[in-house]
Amino acid sequence: MIRGKDIICISYTTWDGEFTKSTVQILSLLAKNNNVIFIEYPRTIKDLIKLFLGNKRDIALRMLGLKKRLVHIKSNRGSTIKHVVMPPTLPINFIKNKHIYRLFSRINTRLYSEELENICWQEQIFSPIVISAYNPTYGLETIGKLHESLNIYYCYDGMDLTRNHWNTIEDEKKYSKKVDAIIASSDFLKEEKQQINKQCFAVKNGVNFQLFEPYHKTVPSLKTAKKKIGYVGCLDYRFDIDLMEYVVKHMPETEFDFTGYISNHLISERLSKYSNVAFYKSVTQKEVPMLLASYDLGIIPYNNLEINKGIYPLKVNEYLAVGLPVVMTNFAPLSEFNSVASISKNKEEFLVNIQLEIANDSKIKIKNRIKFAGNNSWEKRAESFGNILEEMWDKKHKKSLRIAS
Repeated sequence: MIRGKDIICISYTTWDGEFTKSTVQILSLLAKNNNVIFIEYPRTIKDLIKLFLGNKRDIALRMLGLKKRLVHIKSNRGSTIKHVVMPPTLPINFIKNKHIYRLFSRINTRLYSEELENICWQEQIFSPIVISAYNPTYGLETIGKLHESLNIYYCYDGMDLTRNHWNTIEDEKKYSKKVDAIIASSDFLKEEKQQINKQCFAVKNGVNFQLFEPYHKTVPSLKTAKKKIGYVGCLDYRFDIDLMEYVVKHMPETEFDFTGYISNHLISERLSKYSNVAFYKSVTQKEVPMLLASYDLGIIPYNNLEINKGIYPLKVNEYLAVGLPVVMTNFAPLSEFNSVASISKNKEEFLVNIQLEIANDSKIKIKNRIKFAGNNSWEKRAESFGNILEEMWDKKHKKSLRIAS
């Protein structure tokens, strides 16, 4: 496990938010033994205006330098993080011309890089480990400029033109070749990235197991009780609406609850017409265990799309952590869950698997699911992540010593 190092994370996400974030979980745990600086998602001038109009004026003032850009915050793991908000960037995603887009993108990344160099100087950081968390464009610009001891690309999702800008996809290919190593969040992503960089590892998503412990199920619900099936997470392009509508229609006596932000409104339009379906707004991370404990089964009804093959869903271990039976589609190669979940090839099989999982649930199965989730805790994932960093740091350091001698 890596210790006593300066770690800078160039993030594509914010620190706070309703959903569990792998980057936040891993860095919170690494910060117990290392000096961690978390660089927030690079917000634009447009974002700045929204922050001022909303309830996050403090972030806006930090972006403008009217308050300290670097502040110390406490993570939910008890560690201290140096949290940095960068100056606003230019909004450029609307620009169609490639040459003009690249010009303004370069302006954004150079200003970002210069600010990061200033932060390193102020904090007296001279050879950090730099981790770009799904942010290849800004990671690419900073390579070599921070005198980093290691440059790591943390890839926790796939990329395609339906979700990512063409420039980001091109930058990812360049960046992946230049980094010392890539840490991917699934076996599929690891194999994909190994075609570009041989130093590629997999550290999969985990679960905050301690948070779920008070809500462990011990026995299945009564056979005569009305069943409740739940989904927690973003309702977006990944969601298989046709499959879900088929299941809902064939189980009219069962309640289906969907909790989370709806980005694909076709989902609610198609499903809300059924009396056994309910949609609820997102809940906080602390509220998730209690919510899941109210379900009889958890589902992951994702489409079998190419972009979904790289997903290792956070929610699967959260479902298992309370002891829920789990039914999901075969959207990704996740055979490691065969012993604790039912993976379905089509809508008919999905329906049958739900019925079988509920009918055949038992104390032993509940216990096995919880034990399985416990082995996938964020503590274990962070330890694996830290061990990779230590291995790569030692390897590079020894190589430098050999060259010097």
